[in-house]
Order: sequence, then C-alpha cells, then structure tokens
Amino acid sequence: MKRDLLTLDDLSVDEIEQILARAALRKKELRAGIPHPVLQGKTLGMIFKKPSSRTRVSFEVGMYQLGGYAVVLSHQDIRMGQRESVPDIGRLFSRYLHGIMVRTFAHEEAEELAQYATIPVINGLTDLTHPCQILAAIFTIQEQLGRYRGVKVAYVGDGNNVAHSWLKGASKLGIHLTIASPPQYQPRADIVKKALEVAEQSGSQIEIITDPRVAVKGADIIYTDVWASMGQEAELETRRQVFAPYQVNQDLLQAAKPETLVMHCLPAHRGEEITAEVIDGERSIVFEEAENRLHVQKAILEFLLRPEGFAA
Repeated sequence: MKRDLLTLDDLSVDEIEQILARAALRKKELRAGIPHPVLQGKTLGMIFKKPSSRTRVSFEVGMYQLGGYAVVLSHQDIRMGQRESVPDIGRLFSRYLHGIMVRTFAHEEAEELAQYATIPVINGLTDLTHPCQILAAIFTIQEQLGRYRGVKVAYVGDGNNVAHSWLKGASKLGIHLTIASPPQYQPRADIVKKALEVAEQSGSQIEIITDPRVAVKGADIIYTDVWASMGQEAELETRRQVFAPYQVNQDLLQAAKPETLVMHCLPAHRGEEITAEVIDGERSIVFEEAENRLHVQKAILEFLLRPEGFAA
C-alpha cells in the first residue's frame, strides 16, 4: 500500500523517529564519502507552483545521492489544474514515476493529487502545512541539544503553514511549543484544537499567546518565519506594521536564556522578522537546519519510495 506525506499526521511517532535516525546515518555516510544508492532506478517528479531554492535543490540532490533521478516540472511546464486536471496528472505521472513531490498553494490540490496518484506524494509546501521543514527542524534540535522531547520552542511571528506543522510535530513528539502571534494572525483554530488533544497523550505543552517576550522566556529555541508568505505580497506593508514588535532581534534575545538558539526556515528577510545580527550570530543554527533539509528529505524518500522501507 502506498504512503503519502501531506502533513505530519501521516506519520506515527515511531516512523518519525525512524526517519530521524536514517537521516543521521545518511548524513554521517555522506560526510565520510560512503555512497548509498538505495534508490537506484527510481524517479521523482517535482511539481512547482511556488518558487523554490532549498526544496528544489535538496530534493534534486537528495535523489542524485540516493542513486535516483529527479524531474523538475514548473507550473509553466504543465499548468496543473489549468491545462490538465489534477486527477489526470496524478494518474499519468503514476505511470512514469515512483514518487511525486508537489509545492503548491492550496493544500487541497496536494490532497487531490495524492487521491488519484498510485505512487507516494510528498508535500514540499502548501499554504496549510510544511512537514518536511519541521522534520528538518526537529532533527536539527536533536543534533544540537541531544534530544527533542521536553525541549521548549518559542515560535514568534505569523501563524502560517510552518506554525501549523510545528503544532502537529510538537504535540506528537512531546515538544513544548509556545506560539506568539498578533491576534489576527494566529494559527487556525482547528489545528490548535487538534494539537491540544494530541498533546494530552504526549505530555507536550502547547500555548498560543500574543506577547513574544513572554514566549521566549525559558525557551531553548526561538523560531521565526517571514511575515508575508508567497501569495501575500500585497499585504506586506500592513504586516510590517503589525509584526514589528515580533522581530527576532538582540533585544528579544535578552528576554531568553543566554544559551537559547535561533532558527528560521528561510528565506529570511533581514531587517524584518529577524535582524542580520541575530541570523549571523553565534546563537543562530539557521544554516545547520537548512543543510539538514537534504538529509531528512533523503530519509523521507527512502522511507516512501523503497517497498521495504528501512527494513534493509
């Protein structure tokens, strides 16, 4: 039976731990020059309705390092949903490929593609969630702190797709998460409600507040993202005014512990959601997280595209 990764709801805790462990192994092997062509002969189609740098490079290089091949398809190439219906793309590509990675706006489009494709579909980003990013973030936290369970993450900024995936991942894995967002830009209520229910089982503490200084107090990690995501450019000036108190800067770091680390999913708009001083400072692990997109996504590809998964 084929598996998809559209949100972190699609993975059990045990499966997430397996992916993180495999990512660590493949990272170690890569640095030691040990080849691991476990996806030799496999092909991944990558559909981009949204522009990309990290997602494209990490998936494309990841497939190459795993011995497979990636086909890049821009919206201009196929115009999915316009020139050809999403169900037909799913049916057609299932006859050419072994997996599909899609980066698009509407999450429903990724769901529809997965419904009609008979091969795994991976969410490379939608307006609702960004699961690969948060798996890479959790892997980075585990690398840096030696654990993720019980770690306190303060997410400061827009309650967007990254915040939604943090809610899903943190609540499942026992990570304590406080999100500080302006009242009108907080995460979706239904996703918060589900996270609170899941957190009761994992021991995670989930809070949604408005004060960033309260959020970062006692935090191990401060996490932020752009104030205006792709497709929201027209709102940028309004958002700049609303989110100005949420900038991750040296003053905000003073409210946190001296050892608190800073993360950002990138791209960063220096001088807006984060200052250059912080992102380039000694407490930043932003580019460690960016590198780990490669290793974690290789583990995801191996997990989904190999019939035996991690059994061999």
